[in-house]
Amino acid sequence: MWTAIIVTAGGAYLLKLAGLSVPSTWLERPLVHRIADLLPVALLAALIGVQVFSGPDGLVVDARVAGLLAAVVALILRAPFIVVVFVAALTAAVIRLL
Repeated sequence: MWTAIIVTAGGAYLLKLAGLSVPSTWLERPLVHRIADLLPVALLAALIGVQVFSGPDGLVVDARVAGLLAAVVALILRAPFIVVVFVAALTAAVIRLL
């Protein structure tokens, strides 16, 4: 197991080093800026989708979906982050309680 951890850490370091050695003219392109802005959002959305809709037997629709929908509504209403998290957790808890 330690071998995998050390190899992964070395790979992450080499990837970071490769990113630092890219010429600055490549990094100043508008496409690179758009990708850098949207990539974290896409990865977070994919993580949320996997965590909310996956279960041991495949696709699952349960209280987490209601929590996600409540969070989306709170985000649309421009609620602060802590309120979004609280609303999502409270909604999922109430649905599970019922």
